[in-house]
Amino acid sequence: MEDTMGELVLGLGIFGLALGLIGLILYIWSIVWAYKDAERRGKPGWLIALVVAFVAWPIGLLLWLIIRPDDRRSYHH
Repeated sequence: MEDTMGELVLGLGIFGLALGLIGLILYIWSIVWAYKDAERRGKPGWLIALVVAFVAWPIGLLLWLIIRPDDRRSYHH
C-alpha cells in the first residue's frame, strides 16, 4: 500500500512540474509576443511587455489584446 501511495505522490509531483513548466513557457512566450506585437504596431514594446509580465497573468495579456491598435501596415489600400 505504501509503495502505491508513494508512486501516486511521485506521479502527481511530475505532473505538477510539467504543468508548471508549460505555464512558465506560456508566460515567457506571451511577454515576447506582446513585445514584438507592440513594436510592430508602433507602440513601446518594453512598456507593453512589462504590463503583460507584471499585471496578474494572463490579465495583462488580455488587456493588451483588447486595447492594442489596429495594424494599419497590414492593410493594402
